[in-house]
Amino acid sequence: MNTFLSVFVTVISLGTIFGCLALLIWCTKDKMGMEEGAPTGHTFDGISELNNPLPKWWSYLFVFMIVFSLFYLALYPGLGNFKGLLGWQSSHQDIRSLEESRAAAAESREQGLLVQYDREMIRADEVFGARFRELAYEADGETYRAIADIAQDANAIKVGQRLFLQNCAQCHGSDARGARGFPNLTNNDWLWGGSPEQIKATIMHGRQGIMAAWGDMLGEEGVKEVASYVLSLSGRRVDEVEAQKGQARFAVCAACHGADGTGNTALGAPNLTNGIWLYGGSRAAVEETIRYGRHGVMPAWNDILGEDKVHLLASYVYSLNN
Repeated sequence: MNTFLSVFVTVISLGTIFGCLALLIWCTKDKMGMEEGAPTGHTFDGISELNNPLPKWWSYLFVFMIVFSLFYLALYPGLGNFKGLLGWQSSHQDIRSLEESRAAAAESREQGLLVQYDREMIRADEVFGARFRELAYEADGETYRAIADIAQDANAIKVGQRLFLQNCAQCHGSDARGARGFPNLTNNDWLWGGSPEQIKATIMHGRQGIMAAWGDMLGEEGVKEVASYVLSLSGRRVDEVEAQKGQARFAVCAACHGADGTGNTALGAPNLTNGIWLYGGSRAAVEETIRYGRHGVMPAWNDILGEDKVHLLASYVYSLNN
């Protein structure tokens, strides 16, 4: 925070604490000039107010809390930009990439700083890392179990499912059925291949699916003709003359989708004949895809989760169709 906010927060925090202390001291002094326990003359509904001091336990508790708050603010961050004497912080601030996070974590360890997030991550790896390795590896502890075998292990699949819900459900949905622009992982239709190795590679390294924009090259009529031909490949009823013209223009698409439109998993080019549409299968959606193109990105998870977790996650995704 800037200097003004730092000073403002510090003044408000300390002012509140010392204000409470001053109020406590003021309340412990007898200002009535009367004997303790004597009536003050204030009566309401038959109840008379007596000149009694604050209860001792209440006063001592208030003093303890004031002293505790001062020690706490001295040891931990809380007064504006003051970092605290212990150097504790909840997490690294202003981190914009995984590389920056790792560099900051290494620097904090070298300086002996107490970063709660780093400590919790280390602790989690100590506690749960062994369990991940137990499920992912063969008995020798060096060779990964076959993904197809792990897919039959109920305990391993439960762990994989939780990894999926924590990291993948935001895009693919909690039921893995995807959404517009995000693949359905349960229908056995794979842009980049559905073998165990291909699924793991997709999760490990990520994917980028780029569909070029053909609107300028084909023109508006050309876009409609190609859309008609593409829709006809999956059995849709279209204008036959328009589809025939679109078939002649489809040569520009065949390089990726194949001459028969069945796609190419090496390029992540969708199969256009099975009626499964990533960005929608209406005529308007297909024309929009041809006209403006698409750019889909699947992030790489190896650096975030590590290969052990990715191996279990790939097994869960594989189990959804096998």
